[in-house]
Parts: sequence; C-alpha cells; structure tokens
Amino acid sequence: MKNKVGFITGGSKGIGLGIAEAMVKENIKVAITGRTAETVNEATGYLNKIKADSAIGFVSDVRKITDLEGNIKETEAKWGSVDYLIANAGVGHFGNIETLTADQWNETIDINLTGVFNTVKAALDQIIASKGYIITIASLAGTNFFASGTAYNASKFGLVGFSQALMLDVRSKGVKVTTIMPGSVTSYFNGHEPNEKDAWKIQPEDIGQMVMDLIKMPARTLPSKVEVRPTMPG
Repeated sequence: MKNKVGFITGGSKGIGLGIAEAMVKENIKVAITGRTAETVNEATGYLNKIKADSAIGFVSDVRKITDLEGNIKETEAKWGSVDYLIANAGVGHFGNIETLTADQWNETIDINLTGVFNTVKAALDQIIASKGYIITIASLAGTNFFASGTAYNASKFGLVGFSQALMLDVRSKGVKVTTIMPGSVTSYFNGHEPNEKDAWKIQPEDIGQMVMDLIKMPARTLPSKVEVRPTMPG
C-alpha cells in the first residue's frame, strides 16, 4: 500500500473517518473533505498522530464540482496520484411526504446522488491513470424502501444504480467500482451523537476494514455490490 493515495469525501467523521483511519494504518496517504474547518482539522490532526504526514484535508461541498476538482488537483500535486476514491459524503432527511420539505428533498438528492457524480467526474482522469478503485457508500435503503424514506430511498436507489452502471463503464480501463450498502450504522445523521446505545450497530471501523479487504482482493476479482448489516438487530 506504500505510495498509494486515497481521497475520501465526508472523511472528517463517522464512516469516512473510519475508512481514512484504516487506510493510514496501511500506509496509504489520505485526503479527506468535510463541511467545516473545525471538523477537518480535528480529523487530520487525529490521522497524522497515527502516522505523521499521512493526511491532508479540505473544506469542500460535494454539490460543487469545482470544489472537488480543486481538491483532486491539490492532492495529486502533493502526492502524485489518486488511487482510491471513496464517495462517502451523505445526509439523511426522513419524514412522511406530507412533512418532507422541498429543501430537504433537494439537499438529500444533491449530496447523496449528484455529489457522488461530482466526486467521480472530478477524479476520473486520475483514477483511470492509476487503474484505481472507486468505492461508493450507499445503504440497504438503496434496495429496501420504507415509510418516511422518500428522499433517502430515492437518493440511495439512484446511487446503487449509478455505481453499478459506472462499474460497467470503467472496468475495461482497469478501474474497479464497488458500492457498499450498510444497514444500521453508527452515524451523525440529523444531529445524532454516537453513544453506547449504538454498540449493536455496524461501526465506522468495520466499514474501514471492509474497504481495505476490498482493496486487497486479487486484481481479477471484483465484488461489485456488498450488502452488510449488524449481526443482531437492535
């Protein structure tokens, strides 16, 4: 893994940070994005304590492709390549269609779906050049619909479809694409602060380990879609 570089959107906390930590421990350099300087600086400080000079961060909005294009260029300028692209940034708005607002709908689709498109487009030339790996973080909500999930289901169903079609578009260029679909996972959605009551759920480090397991798969083998859920329901 030495001299490999990962780029992770939404990497300042939760699943994204869990993936970044797993990469750093395997000697992969990482660039992460986040919404605020405070969270990005805290996360990069934490990662660089694990391994010095292993992480850089950007305050970035995945809804703006120009932000991501600039982030990718800076990452490549610093470390020479982008080998692993993790499209993780996401938001969760849940509510009956009668109470769901247009702003909540737009933010969910713009971040969870269009944001992944922007991330991939911004980094695609670099990923093709490195014959790298694109991993999108979807959800079991991308195949299982539920009440009060109109916005979230729509975004994740779309993301699963996008990821599978993307896999077919770039596999001939030596690029792998996998979408990971977690069930109940410890997250910061809707202002939630992870606590001991979340112990039964999938943890961010579990997804980090899964990402590293995927990266280490033989080059000839591609798990294109991975569903993962807690062993026992809460």
